[in-house]
Amino acid sequence: MKKKLNELAATAICGNDISSSCLYVSALAIVYAGQFAWISLLIVSAVLYLFRKIYGEVVGALPLNGGAYNALLNTTKKSTASFAASLTVLSYMATAVISASEAIKYAHSLWNGIPIISATILLLLIFMGLVILGIGESSKVAIAIFIFHLTSLVILCFFSIYFLFNTGFDTLIANFKAPVEGGITKALFFGFAAAMLGISGFESSANYVEEQKEGVFPKTLKNMWIIVTIFNPLLAFLALAIIPLSTINANEETLLSFMGDLTGGNWLLYVVSIDAALVLSGAVLTSYVGVGGLVERMALDRILPKEILKKNKRGSSFLIFLAFFLLSVSVLLITEGNLEKLAGVYTIAFLGVMVLFGIGNLLLKAKRNKLPRPEKATYPAVIIAIIGIILALLGNIILNPEYLAIFMEYLIPTILIVGFMLYRTPILKGLLLFLDYITPSNKHFFNTTKRKINIAIRKINAQEFVFFTKGDNVAGINEVLQYILANEDTRRLKIVNVLKNGENIPQGLKNDIQVLDRAYPNIVIELVEEPGVFGPDKIHELSDRWKIPVNFMFIGSPGDKFPYKLHELGEVRLII
Repeated sequence: MKKKLNELAATAICGNDISSSCLYVSALAIVYAGQFAWISLLIVSAVLYLFRKIYGEVVGALPLNGGAYNALLNTTKKSTASFAASLTVLSYMATAVISASEAIKYAHSLWNGIPIISATILLLLIFMGLVILGIGESSKVAIAIFIFHLTSLVILCFFSIYFLFNTGFDTLIANFKAPVEGGITKALFFGFAAAMLGISGFESSANYVEEQKEGVFPKTLKNMWIIVTIFNPLLAFLALAIIPLSTINANEETLLSFMGDLTGGNWLLYVVSIDAALVLSGAVLTSYVGVGGLVERMALDRILPKEILKKNKRGSSFLIFLAFFLLSVSVLLITEGNLEKLAGVYTIAFLGVMVLFGIGNLLLKAKRNKLPRPEKATYPAVIIAIIGIILALLGNIILNPEYLAIFMEYLIPTILIVGFMLYRTPILKGLLLFLDYITPSNKHFFNTTKRKINIAIRKINAQEFVFFTKGDNVAGINEVLQYILANEDTRRLKIVNVLKNGENIPQGLKNDIQVLDRAYPNIVIELVEEPGVFGPDKIHELSDRWKIPVNFMFIGSPGDKFPYKLHELGEVRLII
């Protein structure tokens, strides 16, 4: 059994990402909302509060790695879930590169001798090494960074408040009397849209929930919400209280360092700058951990090549982290360290993931209503939260219309790669038809190529799937077959009825299977009578016996009386 993360460790990993937002989001909100920035940041906190229950409900019902991908995989089509996964990977890639680069830039401001590009690559390499060592080792570094960061923020707030009461409220009054361009409503809207980027990291905890101890996940959501609610509006308000608006705008990129220098002197500037470099480095770690849990799940579901699942002695999928490192470095080198374009990828991808997770919650309510869950978000709360994120997305596109085009430049190649894995069987069949049409039949090279393609297709389709039935009616099992035909590359399905002593397969079920076997001639359907008791032990016994991974096994949605929690069954998927 792998050691699970406790509350502090799990919070630190995702908390470094979301809490690092105070380094830029307070200034960003002031640029667009002026003296009302702190209100925009409180509105963001209100939307995030709604997402606490949205995430808590979905992950509580489906406590598996994958975040929005996992939510949609169990409630809709595999292609829709794959789109959510693509957005999440893009978001993590952009976060890793931007955070690493900004961390080095802060370090460069303290010591000009640091080469930015080389040092950024080195930082990405260091954190790749940490996650390859294991999530336990990574969490120790994350905790140290997290505690230092929160301590630094408390010190900065204390000195800013002390400075305010010593120097008076003239700056605060002057800032609040300043005219608001376009009116208060416009200022609040664009300030809210810009400030919504400050909750990046909130979605990350759901991507490594399987590495957390039971009951820890909702606590990570609460802790992140508290941090965002306290520090982001407070720092914006304190900045407005002690620094003129024009000066804030001139020091947007290093506002907190400027506040430290102003209120505490040179030593506090150094503390804040060191803290910035460290916590942004922590956000890089968040990206590695989050992408590791997600990509591993995608590979298990055959959306990405299974070869990347190879593990080292510590149980770490090192090839995933190596691939993510190479992707991040290639993006850094292609952009030559000018990462303004990546901001557009990060903005739209992150907000898109949040919208899709909200949609996943609605689908869970509609399609998996009987599935037990520790808490529920109300329909109005989910809809309001989704609308809030959509408005933030539109606001960011209005502010930076070029972001959409840049985002598509990165999204399209990602979707093409994932799309090939999803539809590789029809693509390979189409390639065969094309080769048959254009190539001579007597050429050895083309015959060898076609034979290899045929072997690849047979290998893909040879993967068996399992559906556990309690004697479902023909309509329910028909739904299973339709789902598998639409979403999985296979032509073999075992329908398993686990029977206790003295029980027999209902004759009606046998008759239904015979009917369906004739109705689906392209799928080999096998009805299996398995003695024993259905549960985690039986699932893993059959997985070992048949060499079928647990995530290729399906069950219908369990009800409130089901004796097991879903995560106890492993990575069994819900299908009806």
